[in-house]
Amino acid sequence: MSTPTTSTGAGAGSLISGGAGAARVAQLKAQPRKPGEASFFFYDAHFKNAAVKILPGEYFVDNEDILVMTTLGSCIAACLWDRQAQVGGMNHFMLPEGAGDSGRYGSFAMELLINELMKRGASKSRMEAKIFGGGAVIAGMNTINVGERNTNFVLDYLKTERIPVVSKDVMDVYPRKVCFLPHSGKAMVKRLAPTNTDALVQQDRAAAQKAQPVVSSGGSVDLF
Repeated sequence: MSTPTTSTGAGAGSLISGGAGAARVAQLKAQPRKPGEASFFFYDAHFKNAAVKILPGEYFVDNEDILVMTTLGSCIAACLWDRQAQVGGMNHFMLPEGAGDSGRYGSFAMELLINELMKRGASKSRMEAKIFGGGAVIAGMNTINVGERNTNFVLDYLKTERIPVVSKDVMDVYPRKVCFLPHSGKAMVKRLAPTNTDALVQQDRAAAQKAQPVVSSGGSVDLF
């Protein structure tokens, strides 16, 4: 049984009909995509909106209220938004750092997201962040603390970059489903029951196997 959805941000944005939504999805699918940019587009009947699903290592940036969605275990999704430019984006990373330029690693994923936002007219000085994930969803894996390391990394990173964290739902034991509207900056999170999450468990085990001991201190953040 899932907990109620929590919403943070501005207005819900405009909804579109199924026909218009299908046309919007087709338009999105036809556009060229950059390496690492999410490309799984569909029409979400519940929210009545065109949507894109972000997989581990991917990101998505837009200035329209397409529904940007992902599901998290120990991974982190950072939603960044520029209130003035009304452009936002989300990433999904598995570990703080690793070899090579990959969106699966937080250091590269955050840099990529910030750079893409700036290309769309956002300013780093105006960005604000909403952070989700970092759950300990695998029993007996607490000694590795992948979710905690991911959480500490992203909070420290944002503190260093002077990007304020305006809301968060992190750590604990819950998988999470996150939805973000990049034009209005609205974010929604639903804590999922720790059942039927085989894909997330496999994803988290893969991340844990790659994890190396790191020293990281957590920054202070505000609850919402």
